[in-house]
Amino acid sequence: MTATTTTPANGVRPHTPAPAAGPRPRRRLLPFSKWHLLLAPLGIIFALPMVWLVLSSVMSDAEINKFPPALWPSGIHLDGYRYVLGNAMFPRWFANSLIVSAVAVLSNLVFGSLGGYAFARMRFAGSRVLLVLMLATMAIPFQLTMIPTFLVMKKLGLIDTLGALIVPSLVTPFAVFLLRQFFLSLPRELEEAAWIDGCSRLRVLFRIVLPLSRPALATVAVLTFLSTWNDLTWPLIAINHDTHYTLQLGLTTFQGQHHTKWSAVMAGNVITVLPVLLAFLGAQKSFIQSITSSGLKG
Repeated sequence: MTATTTTPANGVRPHTPAPAAGPRPRRRLLPFSKWHLLLAPLGIIFALPMVWLVLSSVMSDAEINKFPPALWPSGIHLDGYRYVLGNAMFPRWFANSLIVSAVAVLSNLVFGSLGGYAFARMRFAGSRVLLVLMLATMAIPFQLTMIPTFLVMKKLGLIDTLGALIVPSLVTPFAVFLLRQFFLSLPRELEEAAWIDGCSRLRVLFRIVLPLSRPALATVAVLTFLSTWNDLTWPLIAINHDTHYTLQLGLTTFQGQHHTKWSAVMAGNVITVLPVLLAFLGAQKSFIQSITSSGLKG
């Protein structure tokens, strides 16, 4: 059975209006977001100290000490880099900082994950009180804890060793709290399905939870590396011999009471900043994702 169409007696079909077109997208006046007009100048302002540091590292001491200061080097002077890299202790200082920072990062990832998962998923007597007490320690300034920490390290026989720098940084309340908050955002159904299959809590943590927590783990790793690598106060208290100096502590030896080799100081700071900059650029995507997202989408 076929459908038939009827036409008016005059043989002219009525005009059917075309469907109204939607509003045309507004043409953008700029090829980028208008927020870039504000963020670009701010980015340049924040980058100026780094640019000045790099330029100063290739200046001579005379140009750095000149008044008014020179804004641009007259040439590429690498005396500061030669002085820093020619120092026999500089590779040792770099290795000490790398060892202390690497151990601190790994231990915070392991212990922070265990503690954060326990506070997020396990309920035990006094868990909330213990969590509040742990978070309260973040409000205590380091000036109040450095003497008790020094006495503890002295009792353990770790003063003037790298162990005195590693042990107090093995786990931080910030790492435990950040990972706990991220674990709370993950759906419990994934863990319950693993429990039904016979997985233990530790296996669920390492096989299910941690692979989903890479943004939070990257954030903890970057912030821990940054704070440990740049630490000067505690190494200045706990370390006496130059063979155990970290990079930050070793750079202070380039500044004397009557004379400071500023080109070497600037060159040393450029070398010191590079690992931190590379670490942040490598984990930038995960770092931003951990800030902007919470748990799984969809």
